Amino acid sequence: MKLARKNNLSIKKNNKPINKKKKTNNKYLKEIIEKRFNIVTIILVVLFIIVGGRLFYLQVLNSTYYAEKLAYVSEKTIESTSAPRGRIYDRNNNLLVDNEAVKTIYYKKEKGVSAKEEIELSYIIAENLDIDYSNLNDDRLKTFYYDNNYEECRKKITDEEWELYEKRKLDDDNIKDLIYKRLDEEIKQYNELDKEAAYIYYLMNKGYSYAEKIIKNENVTEQEYAYISENIDNLKGFNTKLDWERIYLYGDVFKTMLGTVSSNSQGIPSELAEEYLEKGYSLDDRVGISYLEYQYEDYLKGTKATYKLLSDNSYELLSEGKRGNDIVLTIDINLQKYLEEVLTEEVLAAKNEAGTKYYNRSFAIISDPNSGEILAMGGKQVLENENGERYVVDYTPGIVTLPVTPGSVVKGASMMVGYKYGAIDIGTVINDECIKIKDTPEKCSWRTMGYINDIYALQYSSNVYQYKIAISVGKGTYEYNKALSLEEKAFQKYRDMYAEFGLGKKTGIDLPVESLGYMGTSKLPGHLLDFSIGQYDTYTPIQLSQYINTIANSGKRLKPYLLKEVYTASDNDEQFGSLVYKASTTVLGELSVEDKYIDRVREGFSAVVTNGLGYGYMGNYTNSAGKTGTSQSFIDTDGDGTVDTETITSSFVGYSPSDNPQMSIVVVSPDISIPDSSQSMVTKRISAKLVNKFFELN
Repeated sequence: MKLARKNNLSIKKNNKPINKKKKTNNKYLKEIIEKRFNIVTIILVVLFIIVGGRLFYLQVLNSTYYAEKLAYVSEKTIESTSAPRGRIYDRNNNLLVDNEAVKTIYYKKEKGVSAKEEIELSYIIAENLDIDYSNLNDDRLKTFYYDNNYEECRKKITDEEWELYEKRKLDDDNIKDLIYKRLDEEIKQYNELDKEAAYIYYLMNKGYSYAEKIIKNENVTEQEYAYISENIDNLKGFNTKLDWERIYLYGDVFKTMLGTVSSNSQGIPSELAEEYLEKGYSLDDRVGISYLEYQYEDYLKGTKATYKLLSDNSYELLSEGKRGNDIVLTIDINLQKYLEEVLTEEVLAAKNEAGTKYYNRSFAIISDPNSGEILAMGGKQVLENENGERYVVDYTPGIVTLPVTPGSVVKGASMMVGYKYGAIDIGTVINDECIKIKDTPEKCSWRTMGYINDIYALQYSSNVYQYKIAISVGKGTYEYNKALSLEEKAFQKYRDMYAEFGLGKKTGIDLPVESLGYMGTSKLPGHLLDFSIGQYDTYTPIQLSQYINTIANSGKRLKPYLLKEVYTASDNDEQFGSLVYKASTTVLGELSVEDKYIDRVREGFSAVVTNGLGYGYMGNYTNSAGKTGTSQSFIDTDGDGTVDTETITSSFVGYSPSDNPQMSIVVVSPDISIPDSSQSMVTKRISAKLVNKFFELN
């Protein structure tokens, strides 16, 4: 009974009603799932609508736009190899540099072309073109033979040599060198056609593999040009084009400073590659590589034509090429031409004078002191060939790169130091007498002048007047044959004042190179005295030009420049396009002295030319101002790197008219003579002739 009751109880327990709470939870879970499913469904529908709408927009509403975009990114475009550069004019719109069309035959290696195929092409070209192969040498001939007879050439290596190669005691270059040494007989068998083909093959493989190789661009006949043009499909990689070359309408006049452009075969020189590649150029582009062509590359470069490569390998023009901008220089080419003629004539004439053993060059600059424009500049050097015959070469870059000891021409700046620091005032009288510092030689003017004032000191170039100013600025006390002590900071006072004129500083002229000059480091009192008469630091001729312009325009240091204007290229050869750039006067600084002192130096410089040591230097124009200078220089005459000979350098700076300057001039003739010998007047002759010519032209 008890067991039965147990079972009954058990049955009752198992047959209890289902828990209502659990049933409710299941129902709630089901509802949540259904809601989430509905949300996902709605999201998918919305996304489908968005995607569908977007596809409708792309494929229907804006299909044309995106088809063009697709074509743009998928089509292959090609640029022409070069574009003509802008022209260069002088200040009076005389054309100096232009472009001349040149028929050119070139080769650009196609993908997959073998050496054998290139050799076959070289023979075909040799049979149809007249190529000058005078630059062909044995190495190039051997390369031609090697590439054409590779397997045969390998047989010239002995088994022993191959064993050394296997043991890595010989490398590929060693093997090739051995083969080349054993090809002398083979290349002797080559006839004229073989040699011409060999040279063409060399041209085809010269330089970068992807670059265009100029095969012929001089004296290309109409028949040669037509043959290549008509057989482009068969002559894989060969093509023709009308390229351009720079032509100089005034010959060699100012040609050095106009600069040069890289050739087709050269492309961008390695030393300029990084700079130009960063600007987006290709290595085979033609670019300005020196002086003004380089300085104003961004203006002068042309825009290449762009073509679309079609499916049949033909081209469709997308945008036409365009010549670069035209630039106008500050140079007056007629004055420049005369300046170079005078320099050439005078440096040759001076070499026939006594005492000019070490002289060989002179420089001249004519500028506008009111703007900084360079009107003409040049340097000429006379050299001798093996037969002792003299000839003249251009040395114009020396104007900005060759520092010289200036001598007394800088006494205007020294006088300003005296005025600024109270060592002298207008009309101060000083006794011009030889001074003697203990343990040093006497220091004198070129003659003893007695008691003189500041104007006379400039007029007749007193050294002692400047020495005594320097002693005062250095807070020293002078006694004959006694030791002299000066404040070292006096050097800085002089250098700071000189720098206000542009002496000892780069002028900022718009050329890619400019030297600074030498700045002495000694602080000995005697060297301060030397500094005050232009016998210590050195300056370039262009710095002297900036210096005299600062005096001429009453105290403004102006930046010298050569670029006057830039215009877009015009379709009409007789006109300029629109103005792109117009230069303006740049004031780099002003003198930190009162105007009365500037006027006083100008008065002294006028006295120099009127009836002082500079008489005749300004030609027929006595209403002028200027300053002469002679200085001791030291040169290395035997090339051992040590200066061993003392020479005299002659300089002149001036401007005219003295009361309203229209022009300034600088002439420098280094090493014109040796001490205690007669001094050539070549500097005076050059200056006088150039001043007369300037006013004749103006």
